[in-house]
Amino acid sequence: MTRNKTLLLVAVLTALAAGTAFAATQSAPAAGVSRPALDNNGDGVVDRAEAAAHPRLAERFDTLDKNKDGKLSAEERPHRRHGMDGGGHRRGQGGMMKQLDTDGDGRISKAEAGKQPRFAEHFARMDANGDGYVDAKDRELRGKQRRDEWFAGADTDKDGKLTRAEIDAADANRRAQFQQRMQARGAERFAAADANKDGRISRDEAKGKSRLAERFEQLDANKDGFLSQDELKPRSPR
Repeated sequence: MTRNKTLLLVAVLTALAAGTAFAATQSAPAAGVSRPALDNNGDGVVDRAEAAAHPRLAERFDTLDKNKDGKLSAEERPHRRHGMDGGGHRRGQGGMMKQLDTDGDGRISKAEAGKQPRFAEHFARMDANGDGYVDAKDRELRGKQRRDEWFAGADTDKDGKLTRAEIDAADANRRAQFQQRMQARGAERFAAADANKDGRISRDEAKGKSRLAERFEQLDANKDGFLSQDELKPRSPR
């Protein structure tokens, strides 16, 4: 598939997901409502443009792309055995939904959600259509809302189409935001582990953090017996 055809296919798929209609010179197969296909052109791999329509997958693209060829093979994509589905979403919520659905009607009421504090805390946000229940319709709507937001942000000239430059810019912006979140999260964890607030983490301070203690020797790059913020700074996947 030529570059122009690939770009057109991505634009058509994303516009359909966002509810934006525009004329196209070629037809493209419609994706599923709740979970659009990843490999749009059926070539067996997912390239960066195809992943762009799936925010969570796009965010992890560089980490998953082990051979750095700009594509995700079937082996590189998240699989259910790793606790993820094909779209990069965690499976845990499905099991929780079944557990909380005590009346077996396929949806979670606010009363049922109250049995799980964390679920109840996010109930209002998860009830995307505001009908008082969390079900498959809400998941579909939230997915559409995320795609709408991504498309609107990526379509900088607001012409209802995405150019290669717009896709690349949106991807670069997403990676930058992800890096910022990782750095902020790392700073919070560092501050929590640095009990005496001397700007470094000793072996004793790391003992209360199992993962940190296990990797202490590996992380202590200068072998001074302490971990600095620089040594714990999140590294770019590239």
